[in-house]
Amino acid sequence: MPRKNQGTRPHVVILGAGFGGIKAAKLLADKDVDVTIVDKHNYHLFQPLLYQVSTSILSEDEISYPIRAFFQKNENIDFFMAEATGFDPANKIVKTSHGDISYDYLIIATGATTNYFGMKSVEEHSYPMKTLRESTLLRNHLIRTFERASRVENDKDLKKALMTIMIVGGGPTGVEEAGAISELVYKCMKKDYHNLNMNDVDIKLIEATDKLLPMMPEALRNNTVDVLRGKKVDVRLNTQVRDYDGEYITLRSGEKEEKIRTRTVIWAAGVKAQPVVATLGAEVDRAGRVIVEKTTQVKGFPDIYAIGDSAHFEQDGRPLPTIAPAAYEAAETTVKNIMHAIKGEEQETFVYKDLGSMATIGAGDAVMFKGVMKSKGLFAWIAWMAVHVLRLAGPLTNCTVIFKWVMNYFFGVRMARIVRD
Repeated sequence: MPRKNQGTRPHVVILGAGFGGIKAAKLLADKDVDVTIVDKHNYHLFQPLLYQVSTSILSEDEISYPIRAFFQKNENIDFFMAEATGFDPANKIVKTSHGDISYDYLIIATGATTNYFGMKSVEEHSYPMKTLRESTLLRNHLIRTFERASRVENDKDLKKALMTIMIVGGGPTGVEEAGAISELVYKCMKKDYHNLNMNDVDIKLIEATDKLLPMMPEALRNNTVDVLRGKKVDVRLNTQVRDYDGEYITLRSGEKEEKIRTRTVIWAAGVKAQPVVATLGAEVDRAGRVIVEKTTQVKGFPDIYAIGDSAHFEQDGRPLPTIAPAAYEAAETTVKNIMHAIKGEEQETFVYKDLGSMATIGAGDAVMFKGVMKSKGLFAWIAWMAVHVLRLAGPLTNCTVIFKWVMNYFFGVRMARIVRD
């Protein structure tokens, strides 16, 4: 028998405790409904800072927060730790790894996973960065790789391969990872490894198109390339990854093909919806995101809504970006529409209000764009810090993170460079 709501109020089930899911639950906390959040982890993850865990700036607990801690004072909010595995929309049931759950209204906010574009060998051997575990594994790998390089004495080719780091993808994640790894190597590890010549480190950022940060104006894109190159990052535009077998990565630029020996390929080149979304039976796009109406309702399923990375919502002729502000705003309209549905009222149309874009290139350097406003350097970095700190959960975490950012900026301190098995 499916797990049912014990009360008589409408039951709203939220799949996923990411930005959109938690926002929706908070907005429903004072409503006359019962809510169940379903997630395979018991924490909310602040994904934009995963790269800082992978590069030893922050620790895992500083970008994650217990889901139940958000709702200690909200008796209508429950949490069910399980992984969603499928749907039975005819009977209003969500299937999970720990049993079925019935719902009156469903919000799909399961987030995204890494998109390897069908390259199985790349998927097998590269390092993605979409989960806390993946970020921790990457940090462990980076440290272990340098430890191994420090022990190699008579094999220059192997040492070079160990000290060659490839980041694939020129969006915010790839840019931020490249800048942070450069600072980790040249500001921190340079002091740690006395027997390694850090001039032998080769950090490459690979982008298939002709630009980094495509959402930015040209001047800021060019500035980003200049800053990264100033940090000794070899930026390769118009370069595609063809294969990676764990030993050699194959690149193609125009008609030229090149093989580079490396033990570290970090994949930040694309995302797609979690596979469970496609099992609903609704129409999905190429990235597996379910097509939604202007009300955020899934086409053909009026009691099911989808937001964030799970949803393909078109505005001005193109889908919304898969970023936190879009998920927040969609959650607000979705909650309003669920309450409208309960009362038998007309649904509202969701209109995304673009708050701008920003990306950090390293400590003290970032780019920011909103409308006609463009900013770069220290001011943009301070604005980036403020925006991200405000979205972290809890004042204690905020203080700790700010302190670590300041120490890293002035002294290059990264105390999280430890290997955790």
